[in-house]
Amino acid sequence: MPTGVHLRDVRKQLFDAAERVLLRDGPNALTSRAVTTEADVAKGVLHRHFADFDDFLADLVRDRITRLADQAALLEAAAGTRTVTENLTDALTDLFDPVSLALTSLIFFRDELRTRLRKEGGLPILTEARAMLKAYLSAEREQGRIAADAEVDSLSLSLIGAAHLLFAGRRRGTLPDEKELTTTVSTIMADVLQRRLL
Repeated sequence: MPTGVHLRDVRKQLFDAAERVLLRDGPNALTSRAVTTEADVAKGVLHRHFADFDDFLADLVRDRITRLADQAALLEAAAGTRTVTENLTDALTDLFDPVSLALTSLIFFRDELRTRLRKEGGLPILTEARAMLKAYLSAEREQGRIAADAEVDSLSLSLIGAAHLLFAGRRRGTLPDEKELTTTVSTIMADVLQRRLL
């Protein structure tokens, strides 16, 4: 490994390599050896920057959560534009991209990783996704585009759960049918969309 490489560059190189392994081979194939091989760095590089492999994975998840913050800001800014169903369908498609979906699976199946991340509150990625949808739906409620008494927290939970099942049930690297996702979102939102007109 070249000397003088900034730590952030090494971290990014390792994170990018981990994402490629996840996309190509799935969560079961993600090992420290697979990551360093994919990154084309010496085996000890990962352990020089992280306490252990679960520490690396926890930071990989945190990096993905940071990206979600940008997505959340864009979604909230979209309140009042297009239709609520279109905005939600696009947000869920972006949210459950193949890397985030693979990381969610990884969190479910790696007890130590889940334990480390849960200290920070909730189930990572899905917890932030729920907050993102809640903020968006609250903004739509304020604009009168959904019913004034809409329970946005429950709606967010329903949308996350249903979309996760649709995306996780597909073969790796494939997306659910857009019509199926739109129908699911429309069904969950139907009541609060109709009652805003009453």
